[in-house]
Amino acid sequence: MKKTIVSITLVAFALATGFAEDPADSSKKEKKGKKGFVSLFDGKTLEGWKSSTLGSAKYSVVDGAIHGETVEGSPNTFLLSEKQYGDFILEFEVKVHDSLNSGCQIRSREKTEADLATTGKDGKPAKDLNRFFGPQVELEASPGQAGYIYGEATGRGWLSPEPQEKDHAHSYMKNGEWNKIRIVAKGARIQTFINGNAVADLSDEVIYKSHPKGHIGLQVHGIKKGTGPFDVSWKDIKLKEFK
Repeated sequence: MKKTIVSITLVAFALATGFAEDPADSSKKEKKGKKGFVSLFDGKTLEGWKSSTLGSAKYSVVDGAIHGETVEGSPNTFLLSEKQYGDFILEFEVKVHDSLNSGCQIRSREKTEADLATTGKDGKPAKDLNRFFGPQVELEASPGQAGYIYGEATGRGWLSPEPQEKDHAHSYMKNGEWNKIRIVAKGARIQTFINGNAVADLSDEVIYKSHPKGHIGLQVHGIKKGTGPFDVSWKDIKLKEFK
């Protein structure tokens, strides 16, 4: 009898203090944690997206995911969000072909006449009008540089310092599988995570000054002649803006 009373007392104490968690409460907490996120992809159409001016890679919806496929002879192609974003948390899942280099642009835009006056890495004025450019989160197979920040068409190459070191690489990407990506952009700081692993933590005032806000861009990289076709897919794309 005493054991029964003690057991009842312990259960009551656990419930009162929160040590025993109801699975339903756990579900509620998870939903609450996603409050403020909006879906950028409805899983059925490309509504809310548009193709970049340059490039002819193909984008379509396949099995509830945005599917991008290379076209030989095409330069880098991007599927742009119609809306522009500044400070945000972006989450999505991606699966990229082992032989394809891809990426996710953030705060990016197509070059205008005014942008052509800027000087590139080789000291010559840029001539690529309408080229989609800005910070890019690298997406590629392991071992590699996925998650680090590259300056797409900015003339600066890698913005993250890690890939600038010889032989630097990691294996957080699961080849041939879906990978969870999280990007946090707030002010000049950009943080990235792959499958729960912290990768980049970059603060770059220069790129932030030129790209404080812009489009999200899903990249299908150009390929060499006689190679491919290769593909990359994205799903569960959602974004939460910082107020």
